[in-house]
Amino acid sequence: MTEVILNVLGTAQDAGLPHPNCFCENCLEAIENLGFKRLAASLAIVLPETNSWHLIDATPDLKEQMMNLQMKYKMQGQLMETIFLTHAHLGHYPGLLFLGREAIGAKNIPLFAGSQMQNLLKKQAPWHLLTDLENIKLQQLNDGQTVNLASAVSITPIEVLHRNEFSETFGFWIQGPNKKVLYIPDIDQWTEWNQDIYDVCQKADICLLDSTFYSTDDLEKIGRSYGEIPHPLMTETMERLQDLTGQTDIYFTHLNHSNPTLNSNRIIREKIEAKGFYIAEEMMTFTL
Repeated sequence: MTEVILNVLGTAQDAGLPHPNCFCENCLEAIENLGFKRLAASLAIVLPETNSWHLIDATPDLKEQMMNLQMKYKMQGQLMETIFLTHAHLGHYPGLLFLGREAIGAKNIPLFAGSQMQNLLKKQAPWHLLTDLENIKLQQLNDGQTVNLASAVSITPIEVLHRNEFSETFGFWIQGPNKKVLYIPDIDQWTEWNQDIYDVCQKADICLLDSTFYSTDDLEKIGRSYGEIPHPLMTETMERLQDLTGQTDIYFTHLNHSNPTLNSNRIIREKIEAKGFYIAEEMMTFTL
């Protein structure tokens, strides 16, 4: 049977930890302690038997994330077989530029994206150079339409609502031979989605969910408005999914630098873990 490993490449909200132009408690800790930093949220699906891997989201931290993955699995020089994009926000596609002629000079890497995202990549500078020079080869991504990666390994996009200024937004079902993972790093609100998050998570063995903010206090402390950048609060998500713990492993990812879950005193983290939820960590793995 094919071995399938899901490797977490990053767990932070788009701008990472430390965050630019911020010297909050968490950012100062990450500046002074490199082991505390977090890279932007991303996943890799690794197939060791074929010495291959597939990328979900090309973050601004892609250079470091690729190096970490390639060294871990002894795939130095081995580029990803495919790329899947969730949407067109800062933390999810700028890393594509590393594939261009100024850096790697990749050749025809299949890139799966929705129609609006493809339109951006084909027509807008500097992205269109990647398609013009055939560094990437655009492939259509449709809600609910499965893409097979190998025998018993597939990805199925699931469309969600998330401030779609430039593109549609997808989460992903990741199916392995034995386990099924739900990955939703970004969504506005569970209540605005046309699916019930409890029912959806009930179908998964593992969930990796948007945990940008623990509560509205996160943003108030750094002078930002929650209304401008809505995400489900971790407190709300836990209330909705509490009865699933023990049945589905629920991990939080895409943490904003202001999130107290990240605090080194671990007070909030221990409360979360006491409820049966988990915090995703970089380079952690799941065997699917």
